[in-house]
Amino acid sequence: MIRNFLKKDDASPFRAAIFLSGTGTNAARILERRMREKSSPWEPVAIVTDRPASAASDLARRFSLPLIEHDIAAFYRTCGMDRVSLASSDGIRIRGLWTDALRPLLAPYRIDFGIFAGFVPLTNIVSDFPCLNVHPGDLLVEENGRRVLVGLHTVPVEAALKRGLPHLRSSVLVLSSFDPAVKNVDGGFLLSVSAPVPVEWSDAMRREIAAAVAARTGRTRSGFRDDALGRFAGMYLERLKADGDWIVFPRTVEDFAARRFAYDDATGEVYYDGVRVRAVEYRSGHEPRRITENE
Repeated sequence: MIRNFLKKDDASPFRAAIFLSGTGTNAARILERRMREKSSPWEPVAIVTDRPASAASDLARRFSLPLIEHDIAAFYRTCGMDRVSLASSDGIRIRGLWTDALRPLLAPYRIDFGIFAGFVPLTNIVSDFPCLNVHPGDLLVEENGRRVLVGLHTVPVEAALKRGLPHLRSSVLVLSSFDPAVKNVDGGFLLSVSAPVPVEWSDAMRREIAAAVAARTGRTRSGFRDDALGRFAGMYLERLKADGDWIVFPRTVEDFAARRFAYDDATGEVYYDGVRVRAVEYRSGHEPRRITENE
């Protein structure tokens, strides 16, 4: 059966909380677009952060929004762990306790959906209401029916560069609940992708990346950020944010709140304006384009 992601009994705008952990650039673009609209199907009701040192307080003041700070590092310390981690059963248990403590802080705001704009913690708050997340990988790229440009931070960009792909994309998805047994945080409903962001390949760049990949064989990820693959991935991550995230994410939020997206709960397929799609592509200055075939 095809279902709307959002449900409401009246015509009032959907209420959204924006979650962030860092600089808040995605959040700022989303809020700026929202404030430019004369009418909108959603309204921001709170800024939420796990890091008091983030840009959340500045954004809350700038856009006159309530601020919810729920310090995850301090919470782990009070539970006897000096490091925020999901690598142990205790770390997973504490993450659940942290999420449980977040719920009553959110409850007064009657949130219809969440916007994860650079929110780092994996949390099952996403099972309480739909949560949109922007991802620095093209989730249309699959091998044997599985998404391959997955993972956190620069990992999806590194995976794309290791494969020699000609372009990158940002993707927006509805997050699925975190399952520590599966360790797949990028398996939710794919809604949209940005226009392709070209990779400017050169022979020298290919050689440097190949050498970095060879040097990494059999080693952990520690220290990789400074090798050639890590440097190129960091550079393209910033480019992807400006040419991908800042275009696709605000427009997807608007269309999601307008209930243009729906899903089939039996097949997992996504629909846009009643048409089944693999994703919707958003380009600056263009109407949304339905992607219905493999590309």
